[in-house]
Amino acid sequence: MAPRSIWNGAIAFGAVTIPVKVFGAVEDHTISFREVHLADGAPIAHKLVDPSKNDKEVDRKHVVKGYEMSDGEWVEITNDEIKAADHSERKAIELAVFVPRADIDSVYYDKPYNLAPGDDAGPGYALLAEALERTERVGIGRVVLRTKEQLVALRAEDGLVRMLTLHASDEILDKKDFDVPRVSKKPEAREVKMAGALVDQLAADFKPGRYKDTYRDRVMKLVEAKAKGKEPDLKPAESPEPTDDLLAALQASLEGAKR
Repeated sequence: MAPRSIWNGAIAFGAVTIPVKVFGAVEDHTISFREVHLADGAPIAHKLVDPSKNDKEVDRKHVVKGYEMSDGEWVEITNDEIKAADHSERKAIELAVFVPRADIDSVYYDKPYNLAPGDDAGPGYALLAEALERTERVGIGRVVLRTKEQLVALRAEDGLVRMLTLHASDEILDKKDFDVPRVSKKPEAREVKMAGALVDQLAADFKPGRYKDTYRDRVMKLVEAKAKGKEPDLKPAESPEPTDDLLAALQASLEGAKR
């Protein structure tokens, strides 16, 4: 089944406008479970209750959205008011600047989307893709996607333009806030050389097909085993022991990689 576009608009920069269609770039295969009644297997429903009134059930029509300004002080906000706050109805991905790809730390990237040219927009789309690839730059701009304004980056590879939503700077945790202890003794030159040699020996091209969701596979095997009446092996995996002699461990790793 061919994918359906989730948004139709355009890429706009300078005086250039290129109609595009936006498609999802990833598909969630997360295993989901349902809560059921043990006695008869009936699905369990969650009800809205008021904990201040002995968990009395509340009709959904009496439930509103609120933002807590301070302890116990709430401001009611309606869905229409939330939509009105994001008043900018951009029907285009408006690019403001083009920055070097290497300048963007991967921590800023969030969700990817694939872009395809709109009707009769193939030449302009191909031109933009080629320009982004040759200059090794990424277009940074904004777009309203699913009623919410998003900061996005446009990058190209092999003729495909991909849009990635970006985290705002205040969403990124400052590395200074992490208490990483300083090492008093620097690695020896021989250790650094051997570690580099090991990295070189284990070097390979990235091939996504090599990497599967092993968690999903293990959970499905567990489900299938239980369906057949087999008891699962719940023995936890052993934690690896920290390396005491780095030099010896590096030497053994290098010899193992050679074999």
